[in-house]
Amino acid sequence: MGLKDRIRAIKLELMALAIAAQDTRTPRRAKILLLFLLAYAASPIDLIPDFIPVLGLLDEVVLLPIGVWIVVGMIPPDVMEAARARAREGKLPANWIAGVIVLLLWAASIAAIVWWWMNHQGAGQADS
Repeated sequence: MGLKDRIRAIKLELMALAIAAQDTRTPRRAKILLLFLLAYAASPIDLIPDFIPVLGLLDEVVLLPIGVWIVVGMIPPDVMEAARARAREGKLPANWIAGVIVLLLWAASIAAIVWWWMNHQGAGQADS
């Protein structure tokens, strides 16, 4: 399986996970982890920028599959099979709320980092 095929398979599995998240039998912890995984996958911001040769694809080739594997392991097998079948048919719910959630997660993350930085900026400095 080539690199493009692997990326395509991961995207299909992410679509199946998005469908499985709507099932009431999917555990809440899987839904929460999936939310972060989908936000990262859909985000234009990568932990490792794509312009860095070889390493830039590391998140798509290594990090995302590991996250997918973990979340799939949390979801009942029958739920995943039904979700995979719907994903292969291309039946994805059009949901603008998912886009808003991604933006809110990034905004909350940035706000938390800024808050932490502002509260810890002077912690290492001695009083004069």
